[in-house]
Amino acid sequence: MTLHILCIVAAAAVLAMAVHTPAVADEAREAGRIKPCAKHPRYWQYKGKPVVLLGGSVDDNLFQIPKLKEHLDLLQSAGGNVIRNTMSDRPDHDYEVKAFRRRDDGRYDLNQWNDEYWRRFERMLRLTAERDIIVQIEVWDRFDHSRGNWDVDPFNPKNNVNYTAEQSGLAPVYPEHPGRNKQPFFFTVPKLRNNTVVLPWQRRFVEKMLSYTVACDHVLYCMDNETSGSPEWPAYWAAFIREKARAAGVAVELTEMWDKWDVRHKTHRATFDHPELYTFVDISQNSQTTGQANWDHAQWVRKYLAKRPRPMNETKIYGADTGKWLERGINTVHGKQTFWRNLLGGFASSRFHRPPSGLGLSDEARAQLRSARLLLRELDIFRCEPDAGGALLKDRGDNEAYLTRVDGEQYAVYFTDGGAVGLDLAKVSGTFRGRWLDVDRSRWAGSFDAKGGAVATLKAPAGGQWIALLVKAR
Repeated sequence: MTLHILCIVAAAAVLAMAVHTPAVADEAREAGRIKPCAKHPRYWQYKGKPVVLLGGSVDDNLFQIPKLKEHLDLLQSAGGNVIRNTMSDRPDHDYEVKAFRRRDDGRYDLNQWNDEYWRRFERMLRLTAERDIIVQIEVWDRFDHSRGNWDVDPFNPKNNVNYTAEQSGLAPVYPEHPGRNKQPFFFTVPKLRNNTVVLPWQRRFVEKMLSYTVACDHVLYCMDNETSGSPEWPAYWAAFIREKARAAGVAVELTEMWDKWDVRHKTHRATFDHPELYTFVDISQNSQTTGQANWDHAQWVRKYLAKRPRPMNETKIYGADTGKWLERGINTVHGKQTFWRNLLGGFASSRFHRPPSGLGLSDEARAQLRSARLLLRELDIFRCEPDAGGALLKDRGDNEAYLTRVDGEQYAVYFTDGGAVGLDLAKVSGTFRGRWLDVDRSRWAGSFDAKGGAVATLKAPAGGQWIALLVKAR
């Protein structure tokens, strides 16, 4: 039995004891966990070092896919180090399996597990740990428990032997879009409807998940996928997971992802305003906003969090020419631009959403990952400050260019599609060595010099995505 599996077994034993008194986390063990960086709290640290998390993948519930190892190797080869993993078992393809065992009569017994589902989950955790790939788990996904997916859901009372519709308060059909929040499955917690029939089974599922994850150093937790539910629901599960982890002697990092596309909406404050409960934020829905507003809204959130800086993640970057929102400009160009606005805008984690709504781990996505790693080898992103209002860029058009910098030392200017801007270096001295990064070809292509004490004109070598990196000559 491997050390990793032994850790999982040990964690399962602790969780099974239902210990309710907090345990003191082992300091050496905690030092290596994924957690907000002590020195740069807007970023993550892993194994004691600050990291920028970048990724893309072919599916959401990645642990279920065939050829998982090959997919993770491809991600790693492009410089990726984060995946999204929903706990979904809905039948989007022909390979998903359910978490619960199905009896010969066709109904599920929520007391019995489907070992294959959990074997796949454990394998994903093991393979990602071996590759230093961080896993952001979404515990619940509203799309799993509505419309056609609800028809085959083990939690549906018509499909299990554990409760009836009358006992559970769950109907056999929920045909409306889950965004309307009509599904009582998401109201079971004590501060909502206190459904004492269904909630124990939900708790049992989460405890089973934690029996695999709580001993892992590379796992982040998001309570839901783009929820429009009541804040009491994720707050309950965040507290539940935190307490179970504490009983096992570890600290965990938690968030919630809300559905509102405008991340300045008050709905998102349930996460922003509660750092004691949510130790990072995920504003994936910001990628539904295009152009300059995409940057501006993210910078609004960054400023809002300034009193208690935390990592800002975007585990789903929408945008691909195969998507369904092309008339709104949510296309491949938007997906790539959002990735770079995120990187220069101070995001701790950015991942391309799965096809067809995102670029996944396509050739184009991998080119962005490779270019990002080329830039990050030269740019001290952890000390950088985004030019949120664009004050240092002169003669700049809307959505033309974006800047992050370490004042007087390093400047990175991202051009969305060629163009020219002035970089205000009037208040700094010295000479700067500049290099052009050809983003879509993942290569450095040309150099230049610029002097402090004036406005330096930067003109991209051609159309398409470019980054000008200026570093003070020593």
